[in-house]
Amino acid sequence: MRSVRKCSRTGCGNPAVATLTYAYADSTAVVGPLATYSEPHSYDLCEEHALRLTVPRGWEVVRHDGEFAAPEPSVDDLTALAEAVREAGRPDRPIEPPEPAGGPGRPGGGRRGHLRVLPSPVVE
Repeated sequence: MRSVRKCSRTGCGNPAVATLTYAYADSTAVVGPLATYSEPHSYDLCEEHALRLTVPRGWEVVRHDGEFAAPEPSVDDLTALAEAVREAGRPDRPIEPPEPAGGPGRPGGGRRGHLRVLPSPVVE
């Protein structure tokens, strides 16, 4: 099932309707209809940010002519959503037990993140 993609701009939660791609060799920013798949080197934008995009001096913006439209959910998307809801609501669905506090091979904590607390040095 396709999930609703959001605008890549920080603090914007609007649905994405356009995709921004940079062509660095040509000093060009291309704003077109929302790509079928999210690519690592492209950015999803809402209509407001797609229309207001500015680029550095010397760069060119190539924009899609016409309006940006949010993708409509397909029958496959709706069917997959309905099946997921039915599956989650089944009374005979097996419930997975939670992982022990230590997690796999780690005493005292589950999956460790990339941050950790370091004790501060004692200053006398």
